Amino acid sequence: MRPASRRADIRRSGTRRSFVRAAAGDRRSGGRWSGVLWLTGLVGRRRAAVLGAGVLVVAGGGLLAGPAQAMATASVAVDFPTHCIPPAIAGIPPIDGTTSAGITVDNAAPKVGDTVTVTYTVVEPAASNPVDLALPADIMTPTGKVTVAGAQSGDVTVTGPKKNGPVPGKGTFPSFSMTGTFTVTAPGEISLSPGDYNIHTSYIMELDTPCTVTDPPAPVSQKIIATDGGGQVNERSIRLGAASGKAGAPVTVTGSKFTAGASVTLAGRAGDAQTGDTATVKADGSGSFSGQLTVNVPATTGVVAYEGTGWDAAKGAGPRAYTVTQGGGEIPDGSQRLTSSVKAGTLSMAQAGDSVALSAVDFGQGGASTGALNTVTVKDFRGGPAGWSLTGKVTDFTGPGGAAIGASALGWEPACATKSGSPSTCAAGSKGTVGSAGATLASTPDGTFTGGEFAVDARLTLDVPAFTAPGAYTGVLTLTLT
Repeated sequence: MRPASRRADIRRSGTRRSFVRAAAGDRRSGGRWSGVLWLTGLVGRRRAAVLGAGVLVVAGGGLLAGPAQAMATASVAVDFPTHCIPPAIAGIPPIDGTTSAGITVDNAAPKVGDTVTVTYTVVEPAASNPVDLALPADIMTPTGKVTVAGAQSGDVTVTGPKKNGPVPGKGTFPSFSMTGTFTVTAPGEISLSPGDYNIHTSYIMELDTPCTVTDPPAPVSQKIIATDGGGQVNERSIRLGAASGKAGAPVTVTGSKFTAGASVTLAGRAGDAQTGDTATVKADGSGSFSGQLTVNVPATTGVVAYEGTGWDAAKGAGPRAYTVTQGGGEIPDGSQRLTSSVKAGTLSMAQAGDSVALSAVDFGQGGASTGALNTVTVKDFRGGPAGWSLTGKVTDFTGPGGAAIGASALGWEPACATKSGSPSTCAAGSKGTVGSAGATLASTPDGTFTGGEFAVDARLTLDVPAFTAPGAYTGVLTLTLT
């Protein structure tokens, strides 16, 4: 495990980061929609105008992780830089953080020909839950690979169970473990390092968050010493195109060092038993092949390939770890599986026009210059757990000869209406001063499932001092959606 002092240093240094991205939009600058609302008032004349456009920023999304499993043997937990890409629906950028992980084995002194079980435990993932919304238990299936070097080289595919504890809002993700196997093919020192990993989540929808080692290979976490077993070594090996998939999805299986021209059976395994999912391919003249196996059985834990009529460890390879992430069950005769999908959208806003007439006030009397904000329509079609907030702030109003009316003179009384059928309910901000510090115009809370369409309005009031110099006064009101 990472020493407490090291963990504290990492948190203080800022390597643990949440996902946030400013949404793309027209006239962007630094990831924010550019746009201003010009407010113009007249003193001594009976007209005024407000012109403008809004500013949009979107934030949300997050990673999921699961609980640690007990390690088979002691190992060294190593830290390495990691580049994670959150699901596109989250609308947030990749994160470059630090992962702490360890590798253990069930046999640290194997003989050539032995099968070694490897456990890859992510002690501390690269990021925390970036939202205030708590995430439920048992929604995550991790997969990954372990890098093998030294006396032999390659990658070991590892998978974990769909098991994790609840994650509080903005809370630290718990650790998770993944297991797999490899066959020892040469005597000598073999080193094992953490590799890329993927977090598949089944909450509201099926999503993946792949995390790659920024500067591979990662530091060595475990070493084993293999001795010569004295017998003939089965060098047949297979690789999978993916470590997980939905029930009914095909997985690509590639193999090498099989008998040239041999018929090879691809089969799913549930523990030590073979499932009914099989396919047949033929090895080429070099003993290599590539084929696809459709995995239907939800209990599948791995994939094997073998020559002959049944599994024989001497003439086969695997199992390579594989997990079914969704669905299950074979399709009965005379039935058809129908699949549809719902495409997530974005968070956006639009204004009903670009001018508003504020009432004029008389010199010597002053008072309230009033009007109504153009209706702002907010559409939240992301389909995720995050709510939104619409805020505004205003500059000082400048007039003739350097005269000014302070930003604190502008106040509003917000109102917000929710379109029927929307999962979220809009709440209007408080009546009061807008000012240069800003205030909330409207918002919706985080929830298990959010979204909808909303109409936001506000009564505007500019408090003009009695003897303000006659002329037009202009300020800039900026609206920001996050």
